[in-house]
Amino acid sequence: MGVDLVRAKRIYQKLMLISPRLADINGDAKSEVDGYMALRCEILETGRDFRRIALGHYWTHPHGHMIPDPDMELAVFLDWELAEAMSYQDAFTYADAYLVMGEPPDFEVHDHINGILETWLEALDEQGHLLRP
Repeated sequence: MGVDLVRAKRIYQKLMLISPRLADINGDAKSEVDGYMALRCEILETGRDFRRIALGHYWTHPHGHMIPDPDMELAVFLDWELAEAMSYQDAFTYADAYLVMGEPPDFEVHDHINGILETWLEALDEQGHLLRP
């Protein structure tokens, strides 16, 4: 078992539907659609043809805490047109596919969180989200 490159290609294509100018985002971007939670994108790391981003929805707890619903860290390879989820968190769960940097992922966790990401990106597109630089 390894990283599903076909899925990584589909994820990249779905990510580009909500963020076609991802390469132009410096810092962060936001999308707001009436009736849905705002979507935030933060650029965590930038390379020549690589971005590590945090993509997430947050809601405010009555005590003022920001609660992820969800928040995911993604690796985006612009030159290869591939993207993958590296980690996932919500109010109850945290999952990290890459427990040791530079090592292969935990494939079971990787497969699970990338399935969530692919479904979530489809929903974000259907809701009309569009991240702008």
